[in-house]
Amino acid sequence: MPSRKVTMVALVGTLALGTVATTALTGLAPTAAAAGTTFTATADTYVDSQNATTNYGASQQLGVDNSPVKQLLLRFDVSGLTQPVTGAKLRIHVDDVSGAEASVGGTFRAMSNTTWPETSVTYNSRPAIDGATLGTLGAVARNTWYEVDVTSYVKGNGTFSIGVTSSSSNGADYDSRETGATAPQLVIETGSTPTPTPTTPTPTSTTTPPAGDPVLVGAGDIATSGSGDTATANLLDNISGTVFTVGDNAYPNGTASDFSTYYEPTWGRHKGRTKPAPGNHDYNTSGASAYYSYFGANAGPTGRGYYSYDLGDWHVVSLNSETSMAVGSAQEKWLRADLAASTKQCTVAYWHKPRWTSSSSHAPDPATGPLVQALYDYNAEVILTGHNHQYERFAPQNPSGQLDTARGLRQFVAGMGGADLYGFGTVQPNSEARNNDTFGVLKLTLHAQSYDWQFVPQAGKTYNDGGTGSCH
Repeated sequence: MPSRKVTMVALVGTLALGTVATTALTGLAPTAAAAGTTFTATADTYVDSQNATTNYGASQQLGVDNSPVKQLLLRFDVSGLTQPVTGAKLRIHVDDVSGAEASVGGTFRAMSNTTWPETSVTYNSRPAIDGATLGTLGAVARNTWYEVDVTSYVKGNGTFSIGVTSSSSNGADYDSRETGATAPQLVIETGSTPTPTPTTPTPTSTTTPPAGDPVLVGAGDIATSGSGDTATANLLDNISGTVFTVGDNAYPNGTASDFSTYYEPTWGRHKGRTKPAPGNHDYNTSGASAYYSYFGANAGPTGRGYYSYDLGDWHVVSLNSETSMAVGSAQEKWLRADLAASTKQCTVAYWHKPRWTSSSSHAPDPATGPLVQALYDYNAEVILTGHNHQYERFAPQNPSGQLDTARGLRQFVAGMGGADLYGFGTVQPNSEARNNDTFGVLKLTLHAQSYDWQFVPQAGKTYNDGGTGSCH
């Protein structure tokens, strides 16, 4: 058989891989059952001190150097893991061009900033590479894969940023995600308990669900004569927790017939655990009377359309974008009083019309601004909206729409519940993820001081988006 070569850099826990070296690794017997999942970078770029205002987000090459200073930025979104992480390795490929090799491959560090904008970040606006050192690469060769062990940083689902710097003027050049097959990868192994010996009783369960971590799952723009609502209702069948809706529950006009004909056979089977919000199509029926009649007490006080409740360590607020939201309005004053009275550290709010959106159909709605301002004033974390029939995720922003990683609100447009999907227009600042060809639901897992989000696609589709955020 052919020889197989593995080059180990023992001092820093890194591994240089060629094609046959990967085969060599498969011969190592694990001590427990393990599953590997590969995530490609969702954002990568580098910044250059010599071109301090230039963005390289679309470059096929990622430079790291010390003269001039070049720093490499990587981001990965990890979602869908259901077992503990037993190993995580960053794989990065040196470009196959003359001069890409280097005597120093760089120092890899964790970063606290996970929302830097790939398409606009420059040397002058670069985020700090401020976390723990994960590994250091020595000499790197052209057209070669290298690995860095990042298990100490990547411990589960979430969003992870890694920065690379160099102390050498002999810089390295790596391939970016624009290259396809040689894009940066994050390879994660998850493990269960070892396979029992014949004398060991087989356990009935290898994992215990975490206690005190409620789930909030749902979407908006839902029930029509089409099949999208059936697809998303089927997803809910397999996801426990509280169901939210962000308006336009029953098309076309929110009549009693629309609810009984379209909503009831699909999402209606989850009505008992649903906490809805109304939309403009629900109000096509005068006063949204059918909406309030159908959902009853779960929709809050009849005719008002805003209410709140608690889930574990989170305060949840359902609001009404179809009535006045102005400063001094009944709803705005109620919201401020409700937030002031809450004893929970973490807050999520939802309603129909989005403050920010890149849709080509409905524009951003500044009328929601007073609600956003109140939530920001009381350090809320998340806003969920619909209205535009698509999925979009924004980085944390202040009420003026400026990036704010310290106190900002992360807004989702989750209008992919079943109604015909819309197109996108001009991409708005701080928009981080978008999809308009997949129906699905947005699942939030609410931890004591953080949250995980996951886009769950309809059967047969593969679009995915997930991550983790912290409470303020």
